[in-house]
Amino acid sequence: MLAGSEVMGFLATVNPERAKEFYETTLGLKFLEDTPFAIVFDANGIMLRIQKTREHTPLKTTSLGWKVTDIHEEINILNARGVQFERYEGLGQDDAGVWTTPGWPGLRIRTVMCCQ
Repeated sequence: MLAGSEVMGFLATVNPERAKEFYETTLGLKFLEDTPFAIVFDANGIMLRIQKTREHTPLKTTSLGWKVTDIHEEINILNARGVQFERYEGLGQDDAGVWTTPGWPGLRIRTVMCCQ
């Protein structure tokens, strides 16, 4: 039923101006529109709606991710743009903070927080 349908992403923010700057300028996503309810981006063909909310408690888990060719190169680019990455105790991370998932060595993760 939904397997053939397009996916949309939804996140939330109490600071839409900061979120717009982050997703458009820092991450380089294509800005589509700013409505009374959300700021909307094109994330490589996937619609990403950042919902404008009065209250928001950030998730403590991953909510959005990208498959990239070279994770360390992307980390360097984002660091140069001022992105601060999170580190989590108890995960075996390399010097750049990249965690390789057990059982799926091709899946490597680096976490960034933004725009609550």
